[in-house]
Amino acid sequence: MLRAKGVQEIDKVRIDIDPQQRAEMMQRTGRRTVPQIYIGDTHVGGCDDLYALNDAGKLDALLTA
Repeated sequence: MLRAKGVQEIDKVRIDIDPQQRAEMMQRTGRRTVPQIYIGDTHVGGCDDLYALNDAGKLDALLTA
């Protein structure tokens, strides 16, 4: 969906091979599941949260901010 909306750059952090990154993700988000999606400094949540944000009409504004 992000690519369809024109997002060209997506950074992926492989927490399955980097325990330090996994600990940091859990501390920042309070969650253990992946993906955890950030747009800029805004934590969106997981995939379902991203789709809900889009369905609510708020994703495009976040992507252009």
